[in-house]
Amino acid sequence: MVFGSGVPTVGVDALSDSDFLVDVREDDEWQAGHAEKALHIPISEFIARYGELTEAAPQDARVNVICRSGGRSAQVTMYLVQQGIDAVNVDGGMEAWAAAGRPVVDDKGQPGFVV
Repeated sequence: MVFGSGVPTVGVDALSDSDFLVDVREDDEWQAGHAEKALHIPISEFIARYGELTEAAPQDARVNVICRSGGRSAQVTMYLVQQGIDAVNVDGGMEAWAAAGRPVVDDKGQPGFVV
């Protein structure tokens, strides 16, 4: 599926627990609730911390980018695609993730919520 501006997207229902996920929301959003195994790199720090993504992402694995609703993650997805990374935007973001009943944890590993 392709987002309106040509951004490749994937639905939450198409993701498995083993898929690599990077959350680009800011610290306060992350602390309130996130997908348990996601890598957190806020969009405001993404370029400076790009190396963390390339080190953490499994070789030849797609990078699934998520934010609250899909706008910020679409921007990061396009950047990654331009760098030659196989990346997709998670359609609907963490709001869709939570609505689908996927687990959301806070920064202490307890049940969290999406802000």
